[in-house]
Amino acid sequence: MGQSRSPLGVADLERLAARGWRAPEEEPLGGWLLRAGGGFTGRANTALVAGDPGRPLPEAVEAVAGWYGARGLRPGAQLPGVQARAAGTAFAAAGWERDEDVLVLTAPLVPGVNGGAPVDLDPEPDDGWLTASGHLGRTDAATARAVLTNAPEVVFASVRTDPPPAPPVAVARGVVTDDWLGVTAVTVAEEHRRRGLATAVVAAVSRWGAQRGAGWVYLQVSSANTPARALYRRAGFVEHHRYHYRWAPA
Repeated sequence: MGQSRSPLGVADLERLAARGWRAPEEEPLGGWLLRAGGGFTGRANTALVAGDPGRPLPEAVEAVAGWYGARGLRPGAQLPGVQARAAGTAFAAAGWERDEDVLVLTAPLVPGVNGGAPVDLDPEPDDGWLTASGHLGRTDAATARAVLTNAPEVVFASVRTDPPPAPPVAVARGVVTDDWLGVTAVTVAEEHRRRGLATAVVAAVSRWGAQRGAGWVYLQVSSANTPARALYRRAGFVEHHRYHYRWAPA
């Protein structure tokens, strides 16, 4: 990965990323996007605040709360970049709680070198992949698959030391949207870390994305995940913007 400035702005990149992690139910609220996916992940169960909701912000906050409440979900909002500050103030005024920052990193896509641990690529995640990613600890397999596979071009990478049904020791998900590769769910079992497995699965997914015409790559990482941030910095990723979630009072 080489350092260069992304050709997309914050709102456009977030809309593209939303297409790569799509909830089964989506509905526009002006320029915002309401998303519901059975409670599986923040990205699939929050309003993407990018653009003008077409109404005063306090009314938009109420509309978001009502939409999620009607679905039995805790209302949430994803607020990316400085463009969402005014909306963030409106959510805060309504008592919505703020989560930590998430960094969105980008880089020109340079296919990773084929070497090191062997990586399997599959069109769907099996239960072992879901277990290794930590997703089965938060939801059922059907709900997770409904979100994870809801894209035209998606792949699930895994490194195994034991055959199935034993879970992989490292996993990642890749999705191509337009000419962008999104890398998500990069997870390595704690006892197998610092062995280059995260690099191996990301490299395998990057080769897959390049074969499908992607020229840029994005990923998200928690601001508190210092080891992962250092790994991606060494790989040439730069910070594009940050976002955070706000959640209605429980």
